[in-house]
Amino acid sequence: MAAQSTIGAKLTAEFLGTFLLIFTVGCNVLSGNAVWGGVSIASVLMVAIYALGGISGANFNPAVSLTLYLAEAMGGSGIDIKTMGMYMGVQIVAGIVAAFAYSGLFMNTFGLAPATGFGALHAGLCELLYTFMLCFVVLNVAVGKGTAGNQFYGLAIGSVIIAGAYGAGAVSGGCFNPAVAIGLDVAGFSHGFGWSLFYMACEFVGAALAAGLFRVVRPEDFGAEKNLGAECVSEFLGTFILVLTVGLNVLGKSAAGAYSIAASLMCMIYALGDVSGAHFNPAVTVTLLACGRCSEGLPPAKAGAFIGAQLLGAVAAGFTYSAIRQGDSFPLGPGAGHGIVAVCIAEVVFTFVLCYVVLGVAVSNTTKASVMFGLAIGACVTVGGNAIGAISGGSLNPAVSLGIVASHLPAGGSFLPFLYYTAAEIAGAGLAAGVFMATHAVDVAEDVKDVTV
Repeated sequence: MAAQSTIGAKLTAEFLGTFLLIFTVGCNVLSGNAVWGGVSIASVLMVAIYALGGISGANFNPAVSLTLYLAEAMGGSGIDIKTMGMYMGVQIVAGIVAAFAYSGLFMNTFGLAPATGFGALHAGLCELLYTFMLCFVVLNVAVGKGTAGNQFYGLAIGSVIIAGAYGAGAVSGGCFNPAVAIGLDVAGFSHGFGWSLFYMACEFVGAALAAGLFRVVRPEDFGAEKNLGAECVSEFLGTFILVLTVGLNVLGKSAAGAYSIAASLMCMIYALGDVSGAHFNPAVTVTLLACGRCSEGLPPAKAGAFIGAQLLGAVAAGFTYSAIRQGDSFPLGPGAGHGIVAVCIAEVVFTFVLCYVVLGVAVSNTTKASVMFGLAIGACVTVGGNAIGAISGGSLNPAVSLGIVASHLPAGGSFLPFLYYTAAEIAGAGLAAGVFMATHAVDVAEDVKDVTV
């Protein structure tokens, strides 16, 4: 059995990881790195998690420490209250030291506050929702029993920052971490002080919400049996986060929208893949139904429940991102110079890509990717979003299409685009199932053999 790290080693690890995270935040902001800043910050968190996770658990965030304590208090896996308190203290000190370090390096500071034109409600919602996402992913990939021993935990947790930085960051600055908020506020006191207290409160609410919903989606971790309700909540949450990230990136005119959206999908797939299969897309659910080998684990009644949860999550997210952006929304439809036919072709082709990759890396016995499945599926959104964004917007998902249309209806939008986008996306899903059964005939043959033996 491996020796346990001493408390001194654990606290040193928490200080180091938090310092590196917040020093990197400050250097990117003061460098004006609008395009790659979010990736840089996400990357330093990811590598620090892999380097130090085995020492302290790599919290680097008081909200994460709180959510781990709450999970432990409810009877799951996490940390005790004494460890939480020590970790929080060290993280906050590290954040302040890092903030003065980057300020000294650049001989400059910046303040913490909502972006121009936004208020406390808008920034607070962003901080609450993406801190929830961060803590929820941490719980599912780092302490969830169903994902024990995985190697993707650091990639999943770090990439939450990519998901949140580009859309929500345009509203709140994208802290999602009380140590970040306090460090920025203290070092930038000449710009005004106090927003860190509000941000911290919102982040702690997000952490508590994550712990509660972690128990809902993984009842078996707390001594209860897995049930359809937990799976539907999983589908609702994953779709909600995906569509929320879509809307915030589009309305914020993000420099890395497709990548941010892809990261949100990837993180939630890693977090909830073993709970519900992490479809988050009616087209994916349809392609799994259409592919005969999947029908036993996904009967039509469950598929219908999943699709209902996905559509509800999408509509809720659509109105949420509109509220954060002060009632703003955007239409679903062809880009400039393109028509409905071009939209349908684009959506068929790239929904096919998404659904075919899902079948190949998450379902097939021949090509299944036990570690890289989330990255592969999420990358399909980067592919499609950039390739056909100018034509159709790159929805690739009837739930995304519905969320966009629903949120734009109060501004005079039409419901019609949802119908033809969905028709194209479902056609792509059916095509993916047919091609999969042709290319992966060995899988189909194995299933037939299993049934007849």
